[in-house]
Amino acid sequence: MKVRSSVFASFILIFEVFGVALFLRGFFPVPLKSSVSSKNKLSDLPAEPLTGSSPNSSRLPQPLFKRVVIMLVDALREDFVFGPNGRRYMPYTRHVVEKGSSHSFVAKARPPTVTMPRIKALTTGSIPGFIDVVMNLNSPALLEDNLLWQAKTAGKKMVFYGDDTWVRLFPKHFMEYDGTTSFFVSDYTEVDNNVTRHLDSTLKRDDWDILILHYLGLDHIGHISGPHSSLIQPKLLEMDDILKKIHSALISKEAEGSLPYLLVLCGDHGMSETGSHGGSSEPEVNTPLVLISPAFKRKVGMEKPGVVEQVDLTPTLALGLGLPISQNSVGRVIPGVLEETSLRDQLRYLHLNGHQLSCLLKDSTPDYEKEAGFEQFRVAEKAHGSWMKLFLEGNTSEVLTNMGKKVLKQYLEALAAMSSALSKQLGKYDMYSMVAGTVFVFQLLLVLLLAMPEALSGEATVDLPVLSALLSLPFYLLCLLLASVHVLVCTSAESSCYFCSLSWGLVFAAVAFSSAMFCILVSMAMRRLPLGPKIHGKSPSRSGGSEWSLSELDVLLLAGTVGHTLSLAASSFVEEEHQTWYFLLSTLCLAVFQDVCRKYFREQRGPGDEEEPILPSKDCHPSARPRAEVCSERWLALATPPFTLLCCRLLRSLNQTGVQWAHRPDMGHWLNSSEHRTVLSLLAAFCLLLIYVLVQRRCSWVSKVALALGLLGVYSYRAAVGNVLFPWQHSGRTMSKGTVEARFVYVFILGIFFTGTKDLLRSQLVTADAKLKSRGLWEIYSGLVLLVSLLFRPHNLPVLCCCLLIQTLMAQFIWKKLHYDAAQTTIMHYWFGQAFFYFQGNSNNIATVDISVGFVGLESYVEAPAVFLTALSTYAGPLLWACHLVCYLSSQRDRSPVAVGHGCYCLALLRSVPAAAYIVLVTALRYHLFIWSVFSPKLLYESMHLLLTAGVCLFFNTMEQSHSSSKS
Repeated sequence: MKVRSSVFASFILIFEVFGVALFLRGFFPVPLKSSVSSKNKLSDLPAEPLTGSSPNSSRLPQPLFKRVVIMLVDALREDFVFGPNGRRYMPYTRHVVEKGSSHSFVAKARPPTVTMPRIKALTTGSIPGFIDVVMNLNSPALLEDNLLWQAKTAGKKMVFYGDDTWVRLFPKHFMEYDGTTSFFVSDYTEVDNNVTRHLDSTLKRDDWDILILHYLGLDHIGHISGPHSSLIQPKLLEMDDILKKIHSALISKEAEGSLPYLLVLCGDHGMSETGSHGGSSEPEVNTPLVLISPAFKRKVGMEKPGVVEQVDLTPTLALGLGLPISQNSVGRVIPGVLEETSLRDQLRYLHLNGHQLSCLLKDSTPDYEKEAGFEQFRVAEKAHGSWMKLFLEGNTSEVLTNMGKKVLKQYLEALAAMSSALSKQLGKYDMYSMVAGTVFVFQLLLVLLLAMPEALSGEATVDLPVLSALLSLPFYLLCLLLASVHVLVCTSAESSCYFCSLSWGLVFAAVAFSSAMFCILVSMAMRRLPLGPKIHGKSPSRSGGSEWSLSELDVLLLAGTVGHTLSLAASSFVEEEHQTWYFLLSTLCLAVFQDVCRKYFREQRGPGDEEEPILPSKDCHPSARPRAEVCSERWLALATPPFTLLCCRLLRSLNQTGVQWAHRPDMGHWLNSSEHRTVLSLLAAFCLLLIYVLVQRRCSWVSKVALALGLLGVYSYRAAVGNVLFPWQHSGRTMSKGTVEARFVYVFILGIFFTGTKDLLRSQLVTADAKLKSRGLWEIYSGLVLLVSLLFRPHNLPVLCCCLLIQTLMAQFIWKKLHYDAAQTTIMHYWFGQAFFYFQGNSNNIATVDISVGFVGLESYVEAPAVFLTALSTYAGPLLWACHLVCYLSSQRDRSPVAVGHGCYCLALLRSVPAAAYIVLVTALRYHLFIWSVFSPKLLYESMHLLLTAGVCLFFNTMEQSHSSSKS
């Protein structure tokens, strides 16, 4: 069966996406959970240890607190409270920390540092799976054992105001609630006012036991303008005043002889230096935890905060309220909270915590008895029983006290060891799904590689032996073999596998597909053997013979692509991948410069050729137009690579990215400061004007008008949200969400897309007009540029300008004049796209994803457009270069008609090789120290990039079909 190269490449990429999705489902482990589906109950609690007699009653100490108020400030960094600016940002909180009845800690949040997994960690005490980053956008009800369920079961009345993620996770748990949308990041005022407006009335009432407040404004400010914004201090002062109001109300309601209250100030995660979160840097994982209660000793001065895990709050609150600890909690009670209770109660609290951890260890670890923590707990439990025997006998000597302190220390060591052992497990890998996904991806990659001679031939068609493979005996034998393996694995697996949970219809389709691909692979390999190393079908730019020959530029492109793939095995190269692409791009510019010099200054001329001057001379004057054009073309071609290098160097200083130097100031920070808003406004206006000049050349007059008005709307939108200024405005004006201005731009974007699509359809269905088709393509591209300019922050507009400028110069003076073939041009586009991904300020850290762009022009959170706009903004660099490649190859009339097919095939190969190699690397490194902080985020980026490339290849396929129909 013969298929076009573009169809073949699109088919391979689409099925690779399914293979990678299966691998991801197996790689990102399900969070560690007890095998017992029921929840812990008071009746299930163990008896108090007692040596030499029947077990003591399962006595529970009295609750420590009557009421608990949890004030959770989203994205609250620990240095906002404990740092040098703490007294200025939160003066009352700092006073309580230094001289009040409080305990202060730095609570470590585990990555991924996004809201929904952190709420799960705070309420269940477990460490959520990394895949919860994806689920963060749509939080289903939390069914596993958690603190709120235990409180509800015990009859506690709970009230909640704030982030509606809580309402979705815990439906029907609160007797009163008011949720606010957490993803509309442009709003940082009303989102907090909607919480605070309930406080006065709620604090006066006595009909609740637990009050939870989740404030989002600080997080939204971070997403909009970063942790050093002028908006940070007023917001933190507002939070400080709210804490003071709550504390004063609780003090006034304190009754003599009743249990004390507990006020908890905490953050779900921190904030990176760019204002985002999701990664594992210190500012993102370090959050303050302040516990305020009259049950604690009054401080005499500032003490260095201790370090605890964020999950330690769960067992602490559970025991403090007299509730069972959540079944899957890996946290350990914070000892400081218990220091004012009796020694017997302290030991009982630690025993209950240790029993829960030991039960979880039994369920999750086959060799739990070999764990040091488990053995330590057993020893401590026996010593506890001996102490209890002496205590009940009335022994009050100092020996008993010393013995109790020793048991206390043993318990704490055992809790630390068991908690650490459980935390390291994180979850269990689904190796069967991972292996199945890897096999699918590698089968497709090998077929893609074996088809290279045909895919890059003059016909650009691939002959796939599908029918012969499906009718062969090995196909049916493989189906039986793989089905048998599947049954064997699924019936003998100790843990559940996702692939085993699929219906038999889907499994049979996967087995048949894998068997067919294997037979096709063998058939194509056998067909290639007689050919040897020679590959027939020359590239459009090759001039001699039919044998495949590699130029110096080809060697650089291949070596750079392979070298980059191999570099992904090192965590440092993944963290600083932008440096790899910057180096490769600089080397590429030098290689292109060498080719330009060869063509224009060193190539041999025939005897009849007239000698052309190397330097500009008097002959290059306007009266000799053809000669002047040749002369100017030569020097513009010569200047293009150095100019590209200069642009890249300037863009590198615009956004610091990666890990090592991300904290250092850059031009973006300088431009975004309030003192330089005028400079940013002038720069943004100049960039938008330059964008119009570069893009409008190939558009119809209707699209030109729409583009001009759209770019004016972009500036108006940025002025409305306070990023830039109009000349008649002053910087102290009231800001808005800019919804009207953004929607104004969307109208023109849709208009340009409609005009371009109409021209494309006319060129394909009505008149086979290549010029009309080319104009339609460039109009769609101009609409995409307008959309990106709306989503980019003003300081990033130079990135878009340089992208368009380099594309224009390279297309005019390099790719066309030096006759680079489709494969070379595609690889260059791919390299430029990867470099511009990092020029935008992106990295392989989830924290650099700017989710605020998902709400441009939206009044409220709408999932589909928010996800689309965020993905488009994040991958704007690779997408713009890929779309430019389609437009460029389709509009070049002097190129081979199969150039689009060649480009599609090369793009698919460039994406498939690193994706396939990386899933093998992460499988081999799955127990690496940095697997969750470095390698896993990169895996998500690679998977998303593969999905977007599949979409681009489908566009390629459409354009090649259009090209073919127009030719016929």
